[in-house]
Amino acid sequence: MHATTANSTQLLRQINSEALLRFALQEQVFTAGEAMAETGLTRATVLGVCDGLVDAGWLEEVDDGGDAGRALKGRPARRYRLREAVGVVVGLDAGETSFTTVVADLRGRELGSRREGLDSHALGRAGRCEKARELIGLTLADAGLTADDVLLTVVGVPAPVDAGGASPAEGEFWQLMNCGFARHLQGRVVVDNDANLAAIAELALEPSANVATLLTGERFGAGLIVDGRLLRGPRGGAGEMRFLDAFTDDKFLPEEGSTDGFGALARKWARSGINSFEGRTTLRDIPEEQIKAEDVFHAAREGDPLGKDIIARLGARLAKIAVVLSSLLDIERVVIAGGISRAVDPVLEHARSLLPSDTGAPLPELVASTLGAEAVVQGAVESALARIRQEPSAFLPRAAAG
Repeated sequence: MHATTANSTQLLRQINSEALLRFALQEQVFTAGEAMAETGLTRATVLGVCDGLVDAGWLEEVDDGGDAGRALKGRPARRYRLREAVGVVVGLDAGETSFTTVVADLRGRELGSRREGLDSHALGRAGRCEKARELIGLTLADAGLTADDVLLTVVGVPAPVDAGGASPAEGEFWQLMNCGFARHLQGRVVVDNDANLAAIAELALEPSANVATLLTGERFGAGLIVDGRLLRGPRGGAGEMRFLDAFTDDKFLPEEGSTDGFGALARKWARSGINSFEGRTTLRDIPEEQIKAEDVFHAAREGDPLGKDIIARLGARLAKIAVVLSSLLDIERVVIAGGISRAVDPVLEHARSLLPSDTGAPLPELVASTLGAEAVVQGAVESALARIRQEPSAFLPRAAAG
């Protein structure tokens, strides 16, 4: 009986602490009265919980040296804030050809960032893990921090990821991308699909109940928010867009049924088309092996016929994908994310013109992300912060680590 009572008291104390911590993570400086209004706890409970969180290293009491915050009866209001030294989070976009890291405090303010190109196939699994450790260490050092300051690291990879952080063993590419970061990076590490993280970043910018965020640079993947929740699937395969490989007939997708992204397709189609395309194209002025997606988009903007033809093909592809997502999942908005989003407006414009208007159902909105190449890493940071807000007591503040 006594043990049950003690356990209940401890559970209640944890619930109250987490409620107050979630409030503190959103505020700059707050009084006990403000915490009472937000959490519904009594003054005595708030003061007791705050004292406990100060002792644990989460909060610090603020002495403003004056009469600010004085209560109506003349008693100075006790004021608190989250300790700056509690810890930080790290986001890592571990792509195939580049790594991007961001270190942020618990309010989401960026403290440091780095980006570095790499050849994942040359590095291999161990090399990718070592490069991640090195880049994170350098980014932390830029901010005057060490690995001991990190409460949580979230890594985004171009592979399906299940609830345990694993990718399907039969996918050689997926195993290379999800190469064991959780075992090789210091501290607590969560690995997630990059498109899912991009969707989380977009959702933080503009809340929406039904939106698909498409990462479509080198490869195609979708982060799907349906009824306000991120779809994952039991094996992490939701949004992998494998139907693009399954259907190749001209009536469905006129191009090869590949999950290559728009960046890769623009480059491939330009390189394969410059010799067979009839008429003048400025893309022939670039050595074939050096043509990039950016060159194709630039040529299209300048009126180049081959560039415009490729834009039209990409637009048709996007329109059909948008119809599939809308009809199956009632998606209201499709967001093109990743580095290609800065130049994708011509593709979006053409895709909008091709959306059927006689289906009787609302058409999805097609837009470009404003986050550019930072969508995945920003989503990684947002995911880390959300996990800490959800269960702050699961993390040990830096002050208590020693």
